[in-house]
Amino acid sequence: MAGVETSMLGSILLFTVVLSLQEVYRGKLASSELFTILGGFTSSLLFLFSLTFIGNLQESSGGKSSWGAVIVAEIIALVAASTVHRVCITTCFLFSAGLLYEMNKISVYMLSKADSKSKRH
Repeated sequence: MAGVETSMLGSILLFTVVLSLQEVYRGKLASSELFTILGGFTSSLLFLFSLTFIGNLQESSGGKSSWGAVIVAEIIALVAASTVHRVCITTCFLFSAGLLYEMNKISVYMLSKADSKSKRH
């Protein structure tokens, strides 16, 4: 399993790469309906990477992650989506909500798995 520092570095690097590519291909992403939806999806990936970075930053500083991290990460992603197209903001929000739901399911599964291991020993 990756450490906190490795996860932080990976998430900020992926965030930078996706944001750079999104800005380079901004015109193409705004050119059609399908590409506009793709622009919203790439912005939701920015949400995922920024949430990972913020959560790891809070964990490494001894704090606990909260809904504030989710809100900040969502605002970052929505601002990035707004540079592409107005519709990207809506699709980014919808894709981000789906990603957040799936991340929560994975988190609950992993925590219950860790709890069951600790109870056996």
